[in-house]
Amino acid sequence: MTRAFPNVYDDRKRAEAYAKLEFPGTYYLAYRDLPAIIGEHVRGRRAIDFGCGTGRSTRFLRELGFEVIGVDIAEHMLAQARQLDPDGKYHLVEDGDLSVFTPGTYDLVLSVFTFDNIPTMEKKAGLFEDLKLLLSESGRIVSVVSSPAIYVNEWASFSTKDFPENRTAGSGDAVRIVMLDADDRRPVVDIVWADEDYREVYRAAGLTRVSAYAPLGKEGEPYRWVSESTTAPWIVYVLRRGELDPNR
Repeated sequence: MTRAFPNVYDDRKRAEAYAKLEFPGTYYLAYRDLPAIIGEHVRGRRAIDFGCGTGRSTRFLRELGFEVIGVDIAEHMLAQARQLDPDGKYHLVEDGDLSVFTPGTYDLVLSVFTFDNIPTMEKKAGLFEDLKLLLSESGRIVSVVSSPAIYVNEWASFSTKDFPENRTAGSGDAVRIVMLDADDRRPVVDIVWADEDYREVYRAAGLTRVSAYAPLGKEGEPYRWVSESTTAPWIVYVLRRGELDPNR
């Protein structure tokens, strides 16, 4: 099934800047706990990295022992991924068309920051429904998204002080944020989305939220935390097929 959504990151300059990033500062918290989370919830080693960008998360999964395919809609991002990782598997999906992948095949679908750029309940739910179809019987979706708090605080890797309008934004509204670790300092435009509305997305897609994690920075880590030790910049959702458990 094809789900059209905008190709907001198919930009050569931004792709080149992203390609230089690994896991600095605030980004470190998005990935720090993933090995343990994936180890707890995922059985099997077949994976799709949905919204792989320049391949950072694809390479991350392969280092964890997964046979992984990186998937994205942005050719400039994939060009950087292939340059950095010539032996990797990277696939361009036009308008989010996942029909080239065999249903019921994958033990893990990882999505890191991808849903920050998908604007509506319908499009989010539609894509999650398509991703659900790719899962094996025991498969899991692990989705890392930005907490709404990231758009109204200062961080080791991000600044929002120039965008006070972010404070009144609600789910579905565009917000802006500047990446401090990237050479490209043009504001990134994301779509803010609250936890309760993600719950509705998962319900609409026929997914169960198994667990949710809000990683905080810890004393002794090699970064000078700004808000990270008291406010979680990211949320990690673990999802499976089925109806939403109202008690989760």
